[in-house]
Amino acid sequence: MTRHFDQANQILSQAVETLTPAAQIAVRHKGQLVWSQAAGYLDPMDTTRPTTESTRFDMASVTKLFASTAFMCLVERKLAALDQPVCQVLEGFAGLRPIRAYEDPMKPGEFVDVSGQVQQSVDAATITFRDILSHNSGLPAWRPLYLQPDAEAARLMALNTFFAYQPHSLVVYSDIGLILLGMAVEALTGEPLDRAVSRLVLEPCGLAATSYIQSEAKSAQDEALCAPTEFCKWRGRRIAAEVHDENAWRLGGVSAHAGIFSTALDIASFGQTFLYSENTLLLPATITEMTRLQAACGSSRRGLGFALWSPDPEASSNPFSQAVFGHTGFTGTSLWIDPLRELVVAFLTNDVYYGRESRGIGALRVQIHRAIIQEIDT
Repeated sequence: MTRHFDQANQILSQAVETLTPAAQIAVRHKGQLVWSQAAGYLDPMDTTRPTTESTRFDMASVTKLFASTAFMCLVERKLAALDQPVCQVLEGFAGLRPIRAYEDPMKPGEFVDVSGQVQQSVDAATITFRDILSHNSGLPAWRPLYLQPDAEAARLMALNTFFAYQPHSLVVYSDIGLILLGMAVEALTGEPLDRAVSRLVLEPCGLAATSYIQSEAKSAQDEALCAPTEFCKWRGRRIAAEVHDENAWRLGGVSAHAGIFSTALDIASFGQTFLYSENTLLLPATITEMTRLQAACGSSRRGLGFALWSPDPEASSNPFSQAVFGHTGFTGTSLWIDPLRELVVAFLTNDVYYGRESRGIGALRVQIHRAIIQEIDT
């Protein structure tokens, strides 16, 4: 049956005129690529640079799925365990630490207090890899690592961070936790994180268009292929072919929480590996563990590395079946995998090009996903 995705295509066409300069989408259904589309321009003022299927996007937090998968490969090889304390791999992550409000990443100078608790502490040695992957470890969502003088100082800041709440009492999505996970992957493999992710995930999946780009190491080809993101006041330039996330940039462009660049076709192929056991990197039991409910708080539901279906109608996962799992990225990217429909949707944009505030990416994702599902279910 030929599918045309007319409604979704119309939404995409309108979006690149008003919400995002560039966009890509790839949809796989029952193991087959059924729709792939590129729209818009890398520079909204330059119509000589159209978005193509080979344009690479800064995946932002979708990177977390690649790092989490690499770690689960190590778990399957008995090099680590989910319920193993992190301190057994990262010796410095131990000792009693205070609970404090953490810096607000969107409002410089302000702090976020999620615990409301005073004079309490957490023993870092009790935190496991499962806690980190399910985002209920007690770690703060964010710290200003980028203000440190170099990558090593930034890593030490993450390793020595205070806590934000008592573990398991809340779900707080934490970049800091994933940064520590990436450091653990490096310690377990004896390799830099980009090499470990490439060896464990990218190469076995044949994802030739997917990689990290190290800070200050971009090539002219990288710049020509990558959709730019916003003008960064801290760096004093528009970001192109270097990671948007400031903390990831300070960490050299390679981190478990951000740093991967890819295309919708590659991202959809990666998502496909979680649907068919004969093609997957991981055992079916491992995928089941990663995609079952591990922690929940309000409308936030977490697996291991993956976000799960949310009852919030404004969540990008909501239009899918309640078995869906995936992730979004701050730059405007997302991957969702719906096993009941055998459906994979990779939707990439650079809507942060226009800035971090008053963005329409949340509503756009829901519109696109509803249109795709309507086409698939017809």
